[in-house]
Amino acid sequence: MATSAAAAAPTLVAHFWDDACKHLVKRDRVMKKLIPRFGDCQLESRGDAFTTLARSIVGQQISVKAADAIWRRLVARTTPEAGDVPFPSIDPASVVGLPAPALREIGFSERKASYVRDLASHFVEGRLDPSQWGALDDEALIEALCDVKGIGRWTAEMFLMFHELRPDVFPVDDLGLQKAIALHFHRGRRVTLTTIRRHGKRWRPWRSVATWYLWRSLDPIPVEY
Repeated sequence: MATSAAAAAPTLVAHFWDDACKHLVKRDRVMKKLIPRFGDCQLESRGDAFTTLARSIVGQQISVKAADAIWRRLVARTTPEAGDVPFPSIDPASVVGLPAPALREIGFSERKASYVRDLASHFVEGRLDPSQWGALDDEALIEALCDVKGIGRWTAEMFLMFHELRPDVFPVDDLGLQKAIALHFHRGRRVTLTTIRRHGKRWRPWRSVATWYLWRSLDPIPVEY
């Protein structure tokens, strides 16, 4: 359950970042080039878990502009006291209380309305309880998240990396990661998932950090979630 609906959630920082970079630079010739190239940076987590996941569902398969408009309408409908608070938290109970026609008026498709209501129900009923996630390993948390309609493995992995700040997530199905590994290690030739996983073994236990730098090598603008 979200706490103060109108309050902005605190920003959390991946304090393991420096240790991870030192490890990767020693273990991998590509990381030795990429990490200094992109300078000091860290993953930061903003917002509460429900709000972050709900926003990821809103943004699926539509433009950033359209997703932002729908999101602003949802915040206005469920959390009018938020005003101009950056990254306001939405109470999942307020979403459960919205009938499907109200979500359709906001701009949700019928399918996405069912997804966001299912997500809210998971939080309200305690099937997803962030206070318990510290006891779960990555795979167990991914499995729990994938129980929600509209959340697949890739979305769950992005959530673990960018919101939960898990240090060793390795999204092998991500096209950007595949492209970067092909570019830096195989002269651009397409690689198999088995080969990608083999590369990942060298980056443990900091595969989230390695992935982030590989993404940056393709797009200098930092990835956010």
